[in-house]
Amino acid sequence: MSTIMSDSTLRLQLTIGLLLCLCLAFTAGFGVYWLWDEVEQAIAPKPLGVFWEAWDRVEQHFYGQVPSSRERTYGAIRETLNLLDDPYTFFVEPQSRELEQDQMHGSYGGIGVTLWCDTEGHTVLSPYVNSPAERAGVCEGDILLAVDAKAIADETTVDDVRAWLHGEIGTPVTLTISRPPTPPFDLTIDREEIQVPSVTWHVLDQAPDIGYIHVRGFTERTSDEILNALQKLRQAETSSLILDLRDNPGGLIDPAVATASQFLGDGIVLYELSRDDQERIFRVQSGGVSTSIPLIVLVNGGTASAAEIVAGALQDHGRAPLMGESTFGKGAVQLIYDLSDGSSLHVTSAVWLTPNRHQIQGQGLTPDIYVPCGDGPQDKQLDRAVDYLQSQRRND
Repeated sequence: MSTIMSDSTLRLQLTIGLLLCLCLAFTAGFGVYWLWDEVEQAIAPKPLGVFWEAWDRVEQHFYGQVPSSRERTYGAIRETLNLLDDPYTFFVEPQSRELEQDQMHGSYGGIGVTLWCDTEGHTVLSPYVNSPAERAGVCEGDILLAVDAKAIADETTVDDVRAWLHGEIGTPVTLTISRPPTPPFDLTIDREEIQVPSVTWHVLDQAPDIGYIHVRGFTERTSDEILNALQKLRQAETSSLILDLRDNPGGLIDPAVATASQFLGDGIVLYELSRDDQERIFRVQSGGVSTSIPLIVLVNGGTASAAEIVAGALQDHGRAPLMGESTFGKGAVQLIYDLSDGSSLHVTSAVWLTPNRHQIQGQGLTPDIYVPCGDGPQDKQLDRAVDYLQSQRRND
């Protein structure tokens, strides 16, 4: 009995040993295969390796000046993003990103001037009223030659100059100015906080019972500014309003929702649809102060993004007709990622729909009353809006 048990045990041990050997051999074989696959991948050419390999050849053999590593990096990012075929996914360099942030804040450290290029390519200055620039002696039409001894060259853009003029509050900046026939001279100006209102308003001279509100863009200040404008116009006993969103490129969505909510009692302002079909609903915020006063909205081809959201919400709810021309058609949502060197990446992540689920992207909004802008200094669209409100009041 014991001999039989010993033979059985021996056979069992041999069987287990053989199975273990087979498992080890299989594992070893698989391990070698896996390791070789990893080695192959490690030594195989990588796309970025090819990129730097090509630039190494350029640096060795190119007859001319080679761009800096930063210029190459920025250029590579831009060209790669172009492959997405989306104009709203783009890269912003540090100086331009700083200007962009200033616009969203509604204030910045600067000297208070408007810049533009004339037909001869000169950078021309126009100081804000009571700004540091005006107090220092900058005059309308002065030509800017340099900033802190950095000359303005042919390739210098207006945005470049704006970035040079912006800076920390209290720091000086020196402008080299041409004002013929006076020889070029320098003006040193201390930067101050420059407030840039996003909302302007007044009572119309030609119709003292109509209030006019112009929203230039939607910044962090817009919610408070639109409420202040509506309250002031109510105190002025206006009986109807014109909301001007012409040439408004958009901006932040929360102030846009707050603006629409001042004119709507309830309901939905917009839908946001992301690429994974997730839907986010932005509802009217309570407490609007102008939910019943007669209203008309002016729009044109420069009315875009968040401005189209406001216009679309008021149109879909039947709160106000749109007058003017078809809007731009930008209803895409961008996430903004600030990068380590001060640059940023804008990435399209969703689209906006109006309360009636009209897609703005690529389509825009069609005005209820089409009025072309016309030529000359007369604002025909504004005049037509006044006529419309006055006729509505007569009909009532």
